[in-house]
Parts: sequence; structure tokens; C-alpha cells
Amino acid sequence: MPYVMVQIPKTPAPPTPSRSVPTSADVARLAGVSRATVSYVLNDTGAVRISEPTRRRVHDAARELGYVPHAAARSLRAGHSRMVLIPAPTFPVGPLYSRFLTDLQGALGALDYTVVQYGTGGPHGDEAARAWAELRPVAVLVPGSGLGPRGVAVLKRSGARAVVTLGPETIEGAHALLMDHDVVGHSAGAHLYDRGRRRIGVVVPQEPGLDAFSAPRLDGVRQSVRGTDATVTELPLPYDEQEAARLAARWRDLGLDAVFTYNDEYAMLLMRALQDEGVRIPEETAVIGADDLVLGRLLRPRLSTVRLKLPSGRELAELVDRAVRRPGTEPETHKVLGATVLHRESS
Repeated sequence: MPYVMVQIPKTPAPPTPSRSVPTSADVARLAGVSRATVSYVLNDTGAVRISEPTRRRVHDAARELGYVPHAAARSLRAGHSRMVLIPAPTFPVGPLYSRFLTDLQGALGALDYTVVQYGTGGPHGDEAARAWAELRPVAVLVPGSGLGPRGVAVLKRSGARAVVTLGPETIEGAHALLMDHDVVGHSAGAHLYDRGRRRIGVVVPQEPGLDAFSAPRLDGVRQSVRGTDATVTELPLPYDEQEAARLAARWRDLGLDAVFTYNDEYAMLLMRALQDEGVRIPEETAVIGADDLVLGRLLRPRLSTVRLKLPSGRELAELVDRAVRRPGTEPETHKVLGATVLHRESS
């Protein structure tokens, strides 16, 4: 009977247990200080004076160990979290809002708040407020419209000390930063009228969620020429090259000598289509956008635009911090949107 050698596989060694999560006690041992000192330094408590060399030792030890404070434990000590929740907008946002959001996050971080952005999937408005409340934020900043008094109440019952809305109207119980977009349209309309234009078109985007901004801008143009010999024509337009080409193909039939395009992105879309149709800008049609994007200055002719002024991130962060520290105060309301026309070659 032949002899068969069978190789028996080795039993795999048990996995090496992962290192335990570093604690403040580990940091204290490595830095040669008490746990209380670690807490004072890492929580940036100003009530106790800690020498700069000691602070450096604590920070160096925390970095070496990979230690970060436990947010939940810190919340229990403080009686509230330091999380500021910002639901993602339900409307398309451009570079202007993105810059504002980055500025705001930096300013809140400097005040020791943690900013969390919440996605747009699922319910909206008052129903979405229940999902936001589950995270127990100390403050919620809600862009756009949709949240109502019931949603504000849900957030406050869950421990939110500040609810701030950024939109066209005030909501009961919430601080409000009013972005009155009719001033944008009014500025554009007045500029075109002053340049001798009397048959003004206004591009109204068809993308969902933008009507809260486009409708006031259209009204602003109408207000700017009310009582004059000028006319205003509403021009619905999706953000689509083929649709812009269709509009441009019938442009001369519309008899318009100027157009306000809601923003610079729609201005660039329509200008290209008008130029493809041989419409001369600004000789036949003046064009003005809004937002003052850098690309608008690279167009030929250079794009006239309405520059918007949003509040600084620092101003809004200070409002949030004020509301968190004094939750019983009356809600504040501030008008925050400014508009300035930048005249260039297209108008």
C-alpha cells in the first residue's frame, strides 16, 4: 500500500487584539499631568490657568496617542451638545453659497462648535425636523423655505437652543436671516432701464427649488420699471443648451432689447445661444446676470452682473453662539442680502 503524505494546514493564529481606545488617563500619564489638567487643556477651559509648556505637553501627548475628546461625554458635562446641524439645501447652489458655507464652518469651529451637514434624502420641512432632532444638535441652520413653526418646536423640544432660517420669510420661534431677493431683480431692472432698455426679458429657471428665489427677482424687475413705458416678459428656461437654443431661435420675434438672466450661469448659457443665432450683445440685446462669477469676466463681451452681499460667516456664527448661551431670548431678525450692479460690456 503506497504511503501518502498529507499536509495538514496550520490552525490560523487568533487575531491580535486591537489596541484599546486611548483615554484621557493615557494622555495624563504620558504628559505627566492630572486628568483634570488634560480636560482643562483639551476643552480649552479658561477658568483655570495652565502654563504654555504644560499645554504643549498635553497636546503633544494627545497627538502621539491619537486621542480625541468624547463628544457625548463632553455634552453630558455641558448639558448640551456642541453640534451645529446644517441640512443640505434642496435647491441647486453655486459658488457664492459654497464660499459662504465654508466661511461659516470655519467661524463656528473657532467658537468650538462641530458643524455637521445633513443630506437631502428623505422628508423635508417639518417632517425632516424630526430626523434632525434625533441627532440632538444644539443649533440648526436651515437654508431655504419649508420649515414651519411645528418643526421649530420639535427641534427645541429635542434640545436645540437655536434654530436659524436663511430664506425669504420669518418662521415663528426661529431666528431669521431674511434674504430678500427682490432687491437683486430691482437692481438689475433699474440698471437696464437707466441704460435705455425698454423691452426687458427675465429668465426664470425651471429647476426644482429655485422658485423661492426666482419669483422675488422677477417681481423686483417689475417693481423697478413700474409706472414707466418699459415692459417685462417672463422667460421660463431650464438649464439646458437645447432649450437655450430654442429660446434664442425666436429671440427676434420676442422683440426684447434686454434680459436679466437670474444668475451668471444662466447668462452664460443664453449668451452663447444668442451669439450662435447672430444676436449682437449688447447692440441688439443687453444681458445682465447675478453672483459676479469669475467666468463672467472672461466672456466676450464681459458680463454685467449683480454682486450679492451675504452675511459673513463670523456674523452668523456669533448669532448662533449668542442664541446657544441665551436660549430664552426673543428670536432675532436680520435683513442680510445686499446687491450692487457691476456694469461691464454686455449691457
